[in-house]
Amino acid sequence: MSTTTPARSTSPAVATRLAAEPHLFIDGRRTEARSGQTLPVLDPATGDEIATTACAGRDDVDTAVAAAVRAFDERSEWRRMSPLERGRVLSRIGEAIYANADSFAELEVLDAGKVRGAARAIDVEFAARTFLYFAGWPSKIQGTTVPVSHPGVHVRTEREPAGVVGAITAWNFPLLLCAWKMAPALAAGCPVVFKPSEETPLSALWLAELATEAGLPDGVLNIVPGYGAEAGEALIAHPGVRKLTFTGSTAVGRRIARGAAERIKRVTLELGGKSANIIFPDADLDAAVAGSAGGIFWHSGQTCSAPSRLFVHRDIHDEVVDRLLAEAAALTIGHGLDEGVDFGPLVNARQVERVRGYVERAAAEGAKVHQAGELPDGGGNFFPPTVIAGATDDMECAREEIFGPVVVVLPFDDADEVAERANASDYGLAAGLWTGSVTTEHAMTRKLRAGTVYVNGWGLTDPAAPFGGFAQSGYGRDLGPDSLDGYLETKSLWTFHG
Repeated sequence: MSTTTPARSTSPAVATRLAAEPHLFIDGRRTEARSGQTLPVLDPATGDEIATTACAGRDDVDTAVAAAVRAFDERSEWRRMSPLERGRVLSRIGEAIYANADSFAELEVLDAGKVRGAARAIDVEFAARTFLYFAGWPSKIQGTTVPVSHPGVHVRTEREPAGVVGAITAWNFPLLLCAWKMAPALAAGCPVVFKPSEETPLSALWLAELATEAGLPDGVLNIVPGYGAEAGEALIAHPGVRKLTFTGSTAVGRRIARGAAERIKRVTLELGGKSANIIFPDADLDAAVAGSAGGIFWHSGQTCSAPSRLFVHRDIHDEVVDRLLAEAAALTIGHGLDEGVDFGPLVNARQVERVRGYVERAAAEGAKVHQAGELPDGGGNFFPPTVIAGATDDMECAREEIFGPVVVVLPFDDADEVAERANASDYGLAAGLWTGSVTTEHAMTRKLRAGTVYVNGWGLTDPAAPFGGFAQSGYGRDLGPDSLDGYLETKSLWTFHG
């Protein structure tokens, strides 16, 4: 008997998804987990169980990889499909996301604690755009003619799909990360076995069904929700998987990198961050404060590129702290389906305790903790927007990724100093600066060591722009033409003419 609590959903499509029997999606159809084990799906804003889904084990991963290997066979429908038709399938997937945009947004609220308006405008919109962007690539993957120095020899290259892709993602952007991993892999011709986070499996399962309806052949896209220690490890170790792509914590990324190295698999890692955001005294302060607050408090700080280290010139430091607190106090905190809400919960109770621990230790180390906003009654995994001042660069709160709505404000005196301090981090995912000086902009963008650098803004992505990090923020890139390289092998073909 189900113990789930009816969700606040009013969408028939979402209600149908929540009421579905627990399942995986393998070889073009819903299937039960071999073990019969299930995963609870909780609404982060209430803590209520709103659905259950199947929990994949090693046997299920084996089945999914076998289906993907069959789909990669030279005689398969997928391999025989023309590049133009593959692109048309990807385009239809993008259009299917648009056709179900409001329902997908609602599902992201219920599954991941999003705010409906932001989920619709960002998560759903850019997931659809990602498929539409990569729909143009299958017909543009081509080799070259190589001018070698040997007479009587013709050499050319061809680019071929690398093979079955194992994709593993975190819980913070369930639908968007599906698109980031699936679209370039499919554009390159690679089948995918996708393990979404056990916290947020619903979008991936629905998207796979829509992809099949859009014409994706059976076995090309397989969804295996499950725990990392079993389903994730099975995917990493499976000999049928030739490429791994992961978005999540640096700690898990290290384990994946070790497993990939042991088995000589290709791997792309998009990992954590402790992004530096710098406000110079000549910046447009209204825009800088609003943009910085939006960057750290959006999705309750649960973004890998969140600007959680805010360096502010000493002359304006106190004013910026006061303004940040005013921005935080203006946020309406609550369930993401309620009207007027712009700040939702953390994903689960463990994350709340983790963030609280960082904040309490910062206070114990002597930092000044300021919190704002009124938390809703009735439970849920809420944590207030938090500004930490009076910290130093060596404190834990200024070094480690908190992954919550917490910004550490640090004063600086000159550009060379702040560039050195910004780069003195284990991470290098994103960085940003706010200035009215073109000279400062050019100098700082050269100095900052990060995969993405924002100037007078924060947080935009686009399917055409590569995204990824330096140092312990990972390697390889999602999005853009660069991402396709991770899914393609180059073959040199030599023809001797006597």
